Order: sequence, then C-alpha cells, then structure tokens
Amino acid sequence: MPAAAAPRGREDQWWFSAWAIEKKVWPISRGVGVTVAVVDNGVNGRIPDLQGVLVAGTDVTPAGGDGQIGPTSDLDASHGTGMAGLIASQGTSTGYVGVAPEAKIMSVKSDFSVWDKAIRYATDHGAKVISISQAFATLHGCRPQNQQAVSYALQRDVVVIAGSGNDGDRGNKSMEPANCAGVLAVGAVDNQKRPWVGSERQPYVAVAAPGDAVNALQADGRVATDLAGTSQATALTAAAAALIRSKYPQMSAREVVQRIINTTEDVGPPGKDNISGEGVVIPYAALTAKVPRSAPNPVFSAYDQWAKANPAQSGTTPSKTAAEKAADESSEQAARNTRYLVIGLVVVGVLGVLFLIFIGLRSRKKVASAVGGPVGGPQQFGPPGPPPGAGPPPGWGGPPGPPPPPGQQGGQPHMPPQGPGGAGPYPPR
Repeated sequence: MPAAAAPRGREDQWWFSAWAIEKKVWPISRGVGVTVAVVDNGVNGRIPDLQGVLVAGTDVTPAGGDGQIGPTSDLDASHGTGMAGLIASQGTSTGYVGVAPEAKIMSVKSDFSVWDKAIRYATDHGAKVISISQAFATLHGCRPQNQQAVSYALQRDVVVIAGSGNDGDRGNKSMEPANCAGVLAVGAVDNQKRPWVGSERQPYVAVAAPGDAVNALQADGRVATDLAGTSQATALTAAAAALIRSKYPQMSAREVVQRIINTTEDVGPPGKDNISGEGVVIPYAALTAKVPRSAPNPVFSAYDQWAKANPAQSGTTPSKTAAEKAADESSEQAARNTRYLVIGLVVVGVLGVLFLIFIGLRSRKKVASAVGGPVGGPQQFGPPGPPPGAGPPPGWGGPPGPPPPPGQQGGQPHMPPQGPGGAGPYPPR
C-alpha cells in the first residue's frame, strides 16, 4: 500500500499513538503476506471495513458453514468481528483501522468443545498466526486434545496466541487454551500501562497488551466503545505477530515468540509477574531489536518440556542430553565395528576355502598327467575357478569402506530461565 494511501487510526484508538504505529511501525511492516486465523464466534467480512480482508474460512461447530456471520448490533455476537477489526480493519467506512491492515483474516467459527479442530484447520489452510480470544475455565489444565492440536500447530511453524481470561478479580481460574503449553498467553493493560483488574493472575501469562478501554467493530459495521478484556489484548498481540512474520518471513514461530517476549516493557510488579507476564508488547522494538538466539523463551521451553514428557502425544522425538547423544554415538560406532569384524572374518574364511579348492584341483591335475589320464569319472566341480594369481572376482570381499557419518541428532536447544525484557517508552509518543 503506497504511503500516501495508508489508513490512519482514529483518535480513540489510543494504542496507535502508544505503539507509534503510523510513525514507526508501518514504515517497517503492515502485515502483507500473512494470514491470521481468528478462532472465535464468526466474522462479518461483508461490512465495508472488512471487505476484501477475509480469506476462505470455516465453521467447525456442528452447524457448519464458511465461518462468516450476518450483521448484528449484539456485542457478544460481534465478538469475532471485533477481533478481526483490531487486526486488519481497513477503515473504509468508520475510519477504524487494524494494526496490520495488509494482513488477511481467516474466520474459523468455533467454541470450547472444538478448539482442537479449529486449530488444526487453521494450521492446514495457511494461517501463520492463530488468535484465540476465547477462554474456558478448567480444573485440570489443558485438555489432551487441545494440547495435541497446539503441538500440531507449533510443529508446523504457526504462532498460537490466546487470552489469559477475564476473571482475575472473580475467582481467577486457570483458563484454556491459554494454559496449554506453547501458547503465548496475553493479559490486558490500560493506556497508562496499568494491568487491567480482570486479567487472570496465572503463571501461564507470558505478556500483556492494550485491552482496557479498547473499542471494536461490531458486525453491523459500527464501532462499540468502552470495552475491556484480554480478548482485545490477544488480537492486538496477534497483529504484532503478523507484522513480525511479514517483515521476517523466514523467521520461525519459536523465534517470533522469543522476539515478542524479549522486547516487552516491564509493567505491574517488577520483573515477571502472573498478571502481565514479562511485560507489555512493544511492536516497534519487536521489529527492530537485536534478540540473541540464546534469549529466554519460557513459552517454548514449557512446550519442549511437555513434548519430551509426552512424545507419543506430541508426535515428536524427545530431545536428548549431550551425554545421551554421546552414549548413542558410542554404541552406534561399536555396532559398526562389530559388523566390520564379522564381515572381515567371513571374507577371510571364504578366501581360505577357495584357496584350498584351488590347491586340490592343481594336485589332481598333476597326478592325472603322470599316469596318462584322469582318475575316476568326469569332474563334477562346475566351471573352472580364476587363473592363479588373479585374486577373487569383483564384489567378493576386499577392504571395507569408511564407516558412514554419524546421524544428526534431533531435539531443541535448552533455553535458560527468563530474565527482564526492555523496550522504549510506552505510551504515548
């Protein structure tokens, strides 16, 4: 999109100034080439602000369909449309613009009973970021089918983001899918960087993003104001991930999450905490900072631990320690040496037998020549062997070739514990 035609955020979209979207972020990336799957209750892609934004989607609930809904002014029914607008609205009618306006939206209509199907569908149909602004209280953590679906997405290089939950001040329950290993769980803050009171206080919270007093599109094309929740924070973080994936298309999902975490600004209680995680997301810093490969990545470290403990469910081979790898290599080398020794002994034995047969034939020929004819009937030894000194025919024995190079070991690098992040001032600029 040419700079002159770039949309501008509305005055009430305070996160635009807080994140310096127009001045600093959009000159670097606007999300082109990235599809974000919005796993929610459906999106109305026919309103002016979202026309041309949606790609083919689906409804994984028993109702079936293409994932789109009709116009409505009901806030709950408009939830998915609001999340799509935060990411990629064009501002055509209302002036309300998404943070990644050149990204595409895949609407995957879903609910808590079929999240696993939604995640797998989005993964198989080209989404590079999955945004889930839904939450369900669970007593025993992430359900196996959902954890396996998250693993399926991560193994196929998809970033999975979910809201931490909105009951932090009313029970503070553990929420799924935010509590699934490998999910980037997001809390909410206001325009003063203060954690929103409703954000869940849970150890799975990784980062925070604008979520208090964040308005959103309705499915009737109007803008609803004075909203709050980790849903909005999740969608805005997904938009930030889309910006990164667009700028760095070869960067893995693991690295994208690592980059987001290590460029946050600390908010709330000092250091990592259970309401804002490592701090508030700063898109410009995430796009420009130098983040070393050794930087902490607690989200993927948690996933690696789960995958190692559950190789059958994750579909991965668990990572091995250096000692285990060395022991495996030593055992493999010993097995190769044993095979070579056996082959050598067999070859020597075969050559010895052939040599004895050759000597026996020569002796019989000499005796027959001395008495004027062969002894006994015709020879029954088959075709003659090689002439003296010719050695064995090709393919028989010979020195063994060099051993094959040792196999490459699998596994993921160990990530050290997370330390404090850091970024520029926030907000506004």
